[in-house]
Amino acid sequence: MSTNEFRVERDSMGELRVPATALWGAQTQRAIQNFPISGLKMPRGFIRALGLVKWASAGVNLDLHDLDKVRAFAIQKASLEVAEGRHDAHFPVDVFQTGSGTSSNMNANEVIAHLASQYADGAAVHPNDHVNRSQSSNDVIPTAIHLSAAMAISEQLLPALK
Repeated sequence: MSTNEFRVERDSMGELRVPATALWGAQTQRAIQNFPISGLKMPRGFIRALGLVKWASAGVNLDLHDLDKVRAFAIQKASLEVAEGRHDAHFPVDVFQTGSGTSSNMNANEVIAHLASQYADGAAVHPNDHVNRSQSSNDVIPTAIHLSAAMAISEQLLPALK
């Protein structure tokens, strides 16, 4: 890729070049660079569950008055797009990553924030301050794992057994 095919993202660890067309940000890019282990990506069902968890969290934060309507609805719209599989190509983090799934959680936060910022009538949507508000990877990842398993049982296993 040429220099024009990248944008510069900044976070607490400094500047980083990210592909210009990527919906993710610096933390996802760091995970791609730091954990090129297997080439296996997170499964569709897990990404779907991440989108649903972020959709529900935005609704709760709106109900608690911790998120304004414009940002909450923008996050929910983007989260449903993620749940529907419309942005799977923007979830490049290797399935074998460090710790509690922080890289996958941040990948979801960055993709959803990028999309939601386009839907928020000029209001910036931040991956941590808005999309991940009142959450941690230790909240999101186990919930997404359980939700994806429950959906797989309901939608695939039980119908196959019948």
